[in-house]
Amino acid sequence: MKPRHKRLAMIAGGVAALGVAAALVLSAFNQNLVFFFTPTQVAENQAPQGRTFRIGGLVTPGSVKRQADGVTVQFVVTDTARSIPVVYRGILPDLFREGKGVVTQGRLDTDGVFHASEVLAKHDENYMPPEAAEALKQAHAANQKAARTLVIPESAGRR
Repeated sequence: MKPRHKRLAMIAGGVAALGVAAALVLSAFNQNLVFFFTPTQVAENQAPQGRTFRIGGLVTPGSVKRQADGVTVQFVVTDTARSIPVVYRGILPDLFREGKGVVTQGRLDTDGVFHASEVLAKHDENYMPPEAAEALKQAHAANQKAARTLVIPESAGRR
């Protein structure tokens, strides 16, 4: 082989190795990527089926139920528009409370129950993940718009 061909083969081998390494890194990144969804998006089937993702919102007051085993907890997460039931097996964070913000990571079951593998509670009175805050703001705006829509019966207008 001529030196020119050897150099060309070395460059081609290096480019191929770099391509394989980049493909492996991107594949690992894609497998570990976790997206955030609101309960409304989950209810509208925008969340991935069979993949891990996060949902966030407020824990519905009165929805927390602890099982007899002392480790399994059921609760409902809402964005004030829609609600998603959550089942978590583990120790909840100390700041976990009804009516407070929470982000859970896990998978959605075929029956519509979210099986959480991790529960994160907000750490102070002023903090909420930006995605959850935006979702709550949008849901609140939609509720306000619906409340302003007033239907006046035809007979009420005549006197």
